[in-house]
Amino acid sequence: MTRTNELKYTSVEICAGAGGQAVGLHNAGFRHAALIEIDKDACQTLRGNTEQNSEWSGCKVIEADLRQFDSAGLGLKSGELDLLAGGVPCPPFSAAGKQLGRDDERDLFPRMLELTCELKPKAVMIENVRGLLDPKFAEYRQEIIKRLESMGYEECYWEVLEARRYGVPQLRPRAILVAMEPKYARHFQHAKPKARDELTVGAALHDSMRARYDAVADDPRAEKVFKDWYEKALEGVAPTVVGGSKKHGGADLGPTRAKRAWADLGVCGLGVANEPDVMLEKETWDRDLFAVVGQPPDQKLGPKLTVSQAAIIQGFPEEWKFSGRKTAAYRQVGNAFPPPVAQAVGEQIYAAFEAATKAAT
Repeated sequence: MTRTNELKYTSVEICAGAGGQAVGLHNAGFRHAALIEIDKDACQTLRGNTEQNSEWSGCKVIEADLRQFDSAGLGLKSGELDLLAGGVPCPPFSAAGKQLGRDDERDLFPRMLELTCELKPKAVMIENVRGLLDPKFAEYRQEIIKRLESMGYEECYWEVLEARRYGVPQLRPRAILVAMEPKYARHFQHAKPKARDELTVGAALHDSMRARYDAVADDPRAEKVFKDWYEKALEGVAPTVVGGSKKHGGADLGPTRAKRAWADLGVCGLGVANEPDVMLEKETWDRDLFAVVGQPPDQKLGPKLTVSQAAIIQGFPEEWKFSGRKTAAYRQVGNAFPPPVAQAVGEQIYAAFEAATKAAT
């Protein structure tokens, strides 16, 4: 991923997580004034990647519960901010949960709308799960749109974007809402961002997986197991990477159906592997690189994914590092918004700002 535009417009992001949306919007040309997140490990990830990076100068990482957060602390005048963005919590609308919507205490759409009213940004971008666009939430969606319209915004689109169409080697549909002040909305391309070529798991992970097996090159199994994995992994994209909840046990690659899909790609989904240096230190290569994949009689040996490889599957740049212990780091990755999707939407918003400025001169 590379930055495609000059860092010209300001943004504030709520529920920033480990920075997936932030990375994408940064690459689209947005300079973050603040990233707001409640999880301490995710905040440390954000600080670790931004504090010493001149491209992120001026970005404040704020560890806070959004429901108690006072926007006055941002030091922004009403109407000064260009973009307010955020991935509000997914469980209220996820098919994997009870889909309680507005009745779920984790629903932060009302707080996002309050912040929109307080900050009066030129544009708003909200990301959530595909389930939010199910018919059962039609009335709730309409209430959100009416509230935005009452504040002077125009809906540009509320669409499901499939991550695999934007260079992410994974099935990950996300519901994206974009709303802008009318003078910018009229210049917005009211269509989904242009798709990119599909990237397979094999193509995405080849170099990192090659390095992992090269670390145990003396093992007679290494070359064959790597080649078997690569042949399978070239056949498609991954199932949705799932971060899970702190209420549940250690990290793995999701429910039974997802583990079967990973097995088809030559990957063992029963846990997350150590990074190569830790693997060598703790001698965990049998578990990490030669685990059992698939069901009898088709069982073979194959690798588990590392946290950094899961991040590649999410579309993170390899230089973006994750803080916390392995399970905490993996959850940050699994709960992230793929940066390339955020970048594609951010570029549309940026282009509308540029077109509006040009039209005004």
